[in-house]
Amino acid sequence: MKLILELSGEHPEIPYAEVAAIIPVSLHTTQVLLADAPDPSVLSRFAYTHLAMRYIGECLADRDSFIRMLGDLNLISDKPFCGRVKKMADHGMNTPSAELERLIGYHISGTVSVSLPERIFRAIIADGRCYFGEVIWEINREPYHERKPGNRPFFHPGVMMPRMIRALVNMSGAKTGEWVLDPFCGTGGTLIEASMVGCHAAGTDADHEMITGCRLNLSGAMAGTADARHLPFPDSSIDHVVSDLPYGQSVMIIGAGLTDLYFQSLSEIRRVVKKGNKSVLVTHQDIRPLAEQFFTITDYFEQRVHKSLTRRVIVVI
Repeated sequence: MKLILELSGEHPEIPYAEVAAIIPVSLHTTQVLLADAPDPSVLSRFAYTHLAMRYIGECLADRDSFIRMLGDLNLISDKPFCGRVKKMADHGMNTPSAELERLIGYHISGTVSVSLPERIFRAIIADGRCYFGEVIWEINREPYHERKPGNRPFFHPGVMMPRMIRALVNMSGAKTGEWVLDPFCGTGGTLIEASMVGCHAAGTDADHEMITGCRLNLSGAMAGTADARHLPFPDSSIDHVVSDLPYGQSVMIIGAGLTDLYFQSLSEIRRVVKKGNKSVLVTHQDIRPLAEQFFTITDYFEQRVHKSLTRRVIVVI
């Protein structure tokens, strides 16, 4: 099925990257993707996609082209429907959104219901074009809020939020049934999100307290105390590694310098991950020169968290 995806504007690259790692993308413009998904249920994986539409058509972003497109489509709705319009920052269309919504209602045969629609036809206008479709999925953020670190049985400060972790798991390209490893699993956020998209998840941590907490947060978690420099897994036994590499107190527990810890851990990750598979690593400093000794870097992103913290995300093969 050809889809139009409306992306979050929270980061200029990460929302696109998590989708492109899972389904084929044919067009990427401001907060809009055109993509293909044989099974639309895959949409529930995405953390930074606001909604998805079944692709119906597209045109230039001007009133006459919009009217012509709607007329050519000759749509009929068997259920009460409404029209919605979203303009992105670079939309380039002067016609008011309210007028465009009225035009959708006028040109589709059927009963219009603004208050209780059973079908929603939506136009997204970006970069001088209008993308038109029917909404088939919208994100439900409530489960992410329910899984926030502070709501779990075991809490430790400084961990990433579930939506970001979900995006990292997606960026690895992990498929249902594959093994995802977090060698610095902490309280288990990566294991939780990987499990929720149908992956097998395993975690290790040098801090036994973290492993105990991880098991509280994810009942039945495959997690154990281990040094990431000496992982207890055979060569090429893991499909993907997704991990937020430690610093500060975590490094002190292991008893290694930061560079030594990263170097040996990257070597172990290289050993246990199947050749040609992606892994996603997050650090608080740029470790690309170090990572390039073991991997090919396919993507790099920076995410500013606050004044003293910028996350560096690298996708490696």
